[in-house]
Amino acid sequence: MSECCGPSPSCCGGAAEEYPYSEAPYLSGSVSTLFGEVPAVATALTRADRLGTLRVRLGLRRGHYRIRPGLYAIGKPDDTTPVLVTANYKLSFDAVRSELAGRDAWLLVLDTQGVNVWCAAGKGTFGTDEVVRQIRETGLANVVGHLTVVLPQLGAPGVAAHEVRAATGFRVVYGPVRAADLPAFLDSQMHATPEMRRVRFGLADRLTVTGTELAIVRDPRVLAGAAALLLAATLGWLSFPTVLLALTAGLAGLLAGALLVPIALPWIPGRAFSLKGALAGTVAGLALLATAGRTIDTAGSIALVLGVATISSFSAMNYTGASTYTSLSGVLWEMRRAVPLQLIATVTALVALVVSALW
Repeated sequence: MSECCGPSPSCCGGAAEEYPYSEAPYLSGSVSTLFGEVPAVATALTRADRLGTLRVRLGLRRGHYRIRPGLYAIGKPDDTTPVLVTANYKLSFDAVRSELAGRDAWLLVLDTQGVNVWCAAGKGTFGTDEVVRQIRETGLANVVGHLTVVLPQLGAPGVAAHEVRAATGFRVVYGPVRAADLPAFLDSQMHATPEMRRVRFGLADRLTVTGTELAIVRDPRVLAGAAALLLAATLGWLSFPTVLLALTAGLAGLLAGALLVPIALPWIPGRAFSLKGALAGTVAGLALLATAGRTIDTAGSIALVLGVATISSFSAMNYTGASTYTSLSGVLWEMRRAVPLQLIATVTALVALVVSALW
C-alpha cells in the first residue's frame, strides 16, 4: 500500500539492518559532547529535500528514503536541552527538524527501517527495545543532565514508558501529534493542549498518499496485464475497442479507489474502505458504461462495472494502512473478508469479458 507499510521490519530490538545510507547534505557540522562529536543538522529544507519528498510521494524508491539512526544536534544544544525522538524515515526526520528553526534540541533517531512513526509503532520497530537501544548506544545519559525524552504521540502504541524508565532511567513524555505543534509544546514546558492531542485526517492528509497508490500502474504485473490485452487484440482474440475499454476501466477503477474515495471519504456510506471503494467504483463503472452507449452487450456491461468496482475496492482498501481511522486488528478483519470477495468478483468479471468477446 500503502504509503505506511514500507519494507518488512526485523524483530523489534534486534540488530540494526545493514543498509547503505546515502550522503547526508542536511548535516551542518557537529557539536562536542562528553560522549564525543554529535552531527548537527540544518533546519531549512533544501530543493533536494523537497524533490526527495515528491519522489517518495510518487512511490519512487520509497523503501530507500531513510537516514542513519542515532543522535543529532539542532542549533547549539547543551546538557539541559530537550531530547526529541523520531523515526529514521526521512520525511518524519524532515518534518521535525524543519519545525525547530532557531531552537536548540537533541534529536534521537530510531532505526524504524525507513517506516514513519505511526506505522513503525504498529510494526514494532518504533518500540520499547529500540528506544532503550538508542539511548544506550548514543550514550545519551552522558550528553544531557536531565532524564527525559519526548516521543511523538503516534509512537505511543509501540512504547511502554515504564519499561524504558526501568531500563535506562529516562522518563518518557509524549509530545503532540503533529510536528508543527512542537514549538508551542516546548514553550509551554512540554504541556500538550487537547488540540495538540487530536488526531485529524483531513483532505490534505488523505490526498498525501494518493500518488503512492497511483504508482501501482508501474507494477510489472499491471504492465504485463495491459500487454496481454494488447497482444490479444493484435492476435484478433479481442477487438481493439474492447481492449481500449478494458484498459480505460482499469484506470477508472484505480482513480475511483485512490482519488475519489479519499476526496469523498466522509460522505461515502459504509465503514470498511473496501466497501467505500466498491461503491465509488460502481458509480465510476456505470458512468463509463453510459459513455459506451449501445456498443457493449450485457455480459460486457457486467464485466465493465464489476471490474471497475473491484479495482476501486482493492485500491481503496490500501488506505486502511494510512488512515488514522483504522487499527491493525481492524485492517486484518477487513482484509480477511474483502479479499475473497474481490477475487470472486475478478473471476466473474473475466468470465463475463470472455463471454462478451465470444458471443
